Amino acid sequence: MSDEALDTELPAIETNTQMEITVYSAPGCPDCREAKRFLDQHQLPYTDINIMTTPGAADEVVKRTGKRAVPQFVIDGDWVQPYRPGEGFLYEEMAKRLGVEP
Repeated sequence: MSDEALDTELPAIETNTQMEITVYSAPGCPDCREAKRFLDQHQLPYTDINIMTTPGAADEVVKRTGKRAVPQFVIDGDWVQPYRPGEGFLYEEMAKRLGVEP
């Protein structure tokens, strides 16, 4: 392959496989299901923490956010609420934050 051909190749796309995502959720929570569905559709791996069965998880959410509201994402250590009450999941904002298409 010539040097000229190398110059026309597309740059490698950076993937988010290195991103660490934790989801604090509760069973029966429709917003939690939607948040995890979004992550699954974009093949973004995450750790799910059920605040009802994981000791101290609900307290951690309150400590970090000031409220007992789920779902909550922790993306590379940053706490992010991926929905707005009354509006639902924030597709555009989360897609941009996670580097995926909405």
